[in-house]
Amino acid sequence: QVQLVESGGGLVQAGGSLRLSCAASGIAFAIDIMGWYRQAPGKQRELVATITTRAGNTNYADSVKGRFTVSRDNAKNTVYLQIESLKPEDTAVYYCHAKVLGIGGSRDYWGQGTQVTVSS
Repeated sequence: QVQLVESGGGLVQAGGSLRLSCAASGIAFAIDIMGWYRQAPGKQRELVATITTRAGNTNYADSVKGRFTVSRDNAKNTVYLQIESLKPEDTAVYYCHAKVLGIGGSRDYWGQGTQVTVSS
């Protein structure tokens, strides 16, 4: 099992920045991909960014490219999301996600979410 705990959300003015953190525990060594998703009120959860834990390959949603940066610290089993130039439309609950790949299929794990609210 993998446990994920997010932190770093809050209320920020438009144009500001935040850094979200997600600490993994349990069988964190087995995680292949970590990432961030977000869900705004009345909308579906959407991918924000992912990073592979070993090679560090990243992937971003088009809507956040250039403003969001995902990174990881394998020694701390932690993934970060640096958010710059925040916009009101970035307001959402941000969820940390971890995927463990295996021969029989993959397993997905989610954190409890952290609220990001951007005021205009």
